Parts: sequence; C-alpha cells; structure tokens
Amino acid sequence: MKMLRNTVIRAGLEALYFSGAHYVLRPIFAGVGAIFMLHHVRPSRPGEFQPNSHLEVEPEFLRAMLAHLRALDVDIVTMDEAHQRLSERDFARRFACFTLDDGYRDNRDFALPVMREFDAPMTVYVTSDFADGTGRLWWVALERVIAKASSIEVPIGGVATRLDASTPAAKQIAFDRMHDWLRALPGEHDMLREISGLCARYEIDETGVARDLCMSWDELKAFADDPLVTIGAHTVTHCNLAKQPEAVAASELATSRARIEEVLQRPALHLAYPYGDRIAAGPREFALARAAGFKTAVTTRPGMIFPESADHLTALQRVSLNGNYQDARIIPVLTSGAATAVWNGFRRIDAA
Repeated sequence: MKMLRNTVIRAGLEALYFSGAHYVLRPIFAGVGAIFMLHHVRPSRPGEFQPNSHLEVEPEFLRAMLAHLRALDVDIVTMDEAHQRLSERDFARRFACFTLDDGYRDNRDFALPVMREFDAPMTVYVTSDFADGTGRLWWVALERVIAKASSIEVPIGGVATRLDASTPAAKQIAFDRMHDWLRALPGEHDMLREISGLCARYEIDETGVARDLCMSWDELKAFADDPLVTIGAHTVTHCNLAKQPEAVAASELATSRARIEEVLQRPALHLAYPYGDRIAAGPREFALARAAGFKTAVTTRPGMIFPESADHLTALQRVSLNGNYQDARIIPVLTSGAATAVWNGFRRIDAA
C-alpha cells in the first residue's frame, strides 16, 4: 500500500512539473516562505531493504535545493528570524528555513558542510533521550529486527500473525504492516512493549540505536557552537504527545527545553512535535507549546508559510524533503507551493 502511495505521489509531482502547473500556481501558493523538513542527510547506503529511506536525503539533493533557493533570491534564515518576520508581518522578501528532526550525527557530518557552502542556517530539533544514549528509535529497531529475520510472528489485532520476511520485498511489506500496527496501538507503552519484546527475541540492542545514530550531549555542545546551528527541542522521549495525559505532554515539552538549556547553556525556543501529524499534534499540543514558552513549533503537516501563519506560530506547516523523491525536477514544484496546495485541497492553513 505504501509503495502504491509513493508511486501516486511521485506521479502527481511529475505531473505538476511536466504540465507547468507549478508556474501557474506559484504566485498564489508559494506564500511568504517555507520551512523545509529533513531528518538524515547522508550518502546513499547499499542494500535493497531500506524501509526508512524516506527519512534521508543525499547531500547533493540538499545542495541542489539550496542552489535553487539562492537562484530565486529567497532569504535562508534562522527560525528566530522567521519568527520575527511573522510577528512583525514583514513579508517584503520570501524566506526559507531548514529544520532537521531528532539530532542525528549525520546532520553534523554531511548536512552542515553543505549548509556552510551557502552560508545557510539550520535548526536541529534534539530529542533529549537520544542525546543521553537511552532513547528508543523504534522505527530503526523495527528495521533491524526485520532485516535479521526470515519470518516474524506478531499479535496484530490480538491474533498471532506470521509475516514473511524472506526477501527484500517481503521484508518491506512486513515492515509497513508492523509500522502501521504499532502506531495504531492505544498507548505509547503498548508500542514500546511490543518493540522491546521483538528486540529481545531477535537480539537487537534497542538503546544502541540512539548511540549509533544520534549526537551525544558532548557532540551537541561542539555542534551548537557553529554560528549556523540553532538547537531546538523535540521532547524527551519522542513520544506521540496527543496520546499522553496533558500533564505528561506538558512535562515532555518543558523538560526537553530545560534539559537543552541546562546542558548547552543556550536558549531552546523552538519545538518540533514528534511525528507531527494530525494524530500526534493538535490544538491541545499547540496550546501546550505556547504555555511552555516556545516561540515557534513545527508540525509535519504539509504546507507553505503564509501571512496567516503568524496567527499559528506553534502550528507551523513544513515542506518535507523526502528521500523517495530526490529528483531535481521536483525541486521547483516543492518551492512553488503547488504540491502542498493540491495535498491540502487548496487550503493555505492547516492548524485545526
């Protein structure tokens, strides 16, 4: 199903490009700016089974996007500058922000050198437990479990279900089914319990994933000293905030901010909601972010930034730079706002 979805999205992006519709829609839907969302930036990896590849782009694709924005004479700014322009209703020039979620080491090793080429700032949203080396990147752990298994049994819908994992294609189908099942479980503890059981059964070091992939606090201290880098918060545990009691969700926000400020000795005034879609962040979470003192908070809801976004500073939409669509032809479609306009039914703001 997800492969079909990816095919449909790619076809839609290409249709916008080849039809030239993105040129027609740009003046209406490009807005006053865009906040681009990334996770990993790193060279391509070998292997057919890479179910999380949508979360990574190659440095050359990031470079191409930055060159395109410079050619358009778009200002590439910090989230502080974006906040100021929105607050002051200063829309004389279009702007773009680059944001990266989770705090991966490749943000330092591969993204930052590209950003330096363009003197372009970046905001990295750090999950406290990942920096501690104790966090649980369950989607990577799931990938590692399925990569190791030839078949796997899980209680989907309360029924023991055996899934084939003997080929790369079968592994992808198993991953998609298990990913959807895990995210649909009623509570965060249910999902983590199931993942922990799988990791124990298949001898995967669950917390080792964070140490392998994410910057430690010591690494973040040096990283944050770069003048192009802003560190934002991404909660303590990377939980689905909407599934938490209000007190727990509020603590996740406040504690993550306090932890960053304590260790890095710099303000953490910008937030990214984990998962960030409608089932993970809504009006309650937007209000909690304001109460926690964040200047801005970004979702994963697709969209450009419009003047009306100034009224929704803790529900800002982003444009995903998705590893499944690393095609130079798609870049002008993404910056035109055409793709997100079509996705949103031509609504400009999605903050409800």
